[in-house]
Amino acid sequence: MKSYTGVMEPSFSSVSGYSVAILLLQMVVLTSEHFTVSSSRSHQVVMVGGHAELSCHLSPPQSAEHMNIGWYRDHYSQLVQEYENGKELSGKSTQNNVNRTVLLKDALREGKMTLRIHNISVFDGGQYHCFFKDGDTYEEASVDLKVAALGLDIQINVQVPNTKELMVECSSGGWFPQAQMDWRDSRGNVIPPSSKIFSQDGAGLLHLKMSVILKNNTHGPVTCCFHNPVTGQEKRASIVLADLSPGM
Repeated sequence: MKSYTGVMEPSFSSVSGYSVAILLLQMVVLTSEHFTVSSSRSHQVVMVGGHAELSCHLSPPQSAEHMNIGWYRDHYSQLVQEYENGKELSGKSTQNNVNRTVLLKDALREGKMTLRIHNISVFDGGQYHCFFKDGDTYEEASVDLKVAALGLDIQINVQVPNTKELMVECSSGGWFPQAQMDWRDSRGNVIPPSSKIFSQDGAGLLHLKMSVILKNNTHGPVTCCFHNPVTGQEKRASIVLADLSPGM
C-alpha cells in the first residue's frame, strides 16, 4: 500500500503559508488606516490686524514628531508651512505671508499642531488645510478662515439741489467684506436708496457711500445703517431733516 504522506505535507504547508500571507496583508491594510485628522473648529472669524490660531489633531492621540506635516491654503500649490521629522522643508512655501506665519509644534508628541498667522489682512481669508503623512498614510482636515473689518464712523452730508428735494449722502471707510447698507425712516422702515457706491483700497478694505433723495418737507430723523454680514456688527448715524428745511 502506497503512502501519500510525503505528497500531502507540502500541500498543507502551502495552504498555511497562504493563510499567513493573507493575515500579513490584512495587518498592512489596517496599519495604513490607523489615524484620522480633525480640526478644532470648522470655521473662524478674525478681525483685520489681529492674529489667528488654526489647530488640528490626530485621533487617536499619538506622536507626529516623525511625520510629514503642514498647512496649505485652498490648493496644495499654495503651501503655507511644511515640516518633516521636526525640520522645515525649505523652498517649498509659496505664500507671500510666510514671514507672518508660525507652525507651533510643542504638542506634536500628542498629535496636535497649530498654525499662527500674525497681522491678519483681508487677503488671508480662505480654506486652510492641515495634513499629516506617515509613510503611505495621508489624512487632512480643513478650517474656513473669514476675515472682517468694522469700518470708521459714518459721515453724513446733505445737499439741496433745488427747493423741492434734498440729497442725503452717508459714507464710511475701512469695511470688509462689503457691508449691507440701508436708509431707514423714523419708524424703522427701509427707504430705497438712489445710489450705492463702493471702492477698494490697496489693503483690500472697502469705502462705502450711499445716497437717498427725499422731499424737502420730510420730517423726523433718517438713519444710515451699515451692517457687517460676517460679524453682525453695525454702525448707524442719524440726521433730523426738519431743521434743514427752508425758513427753519
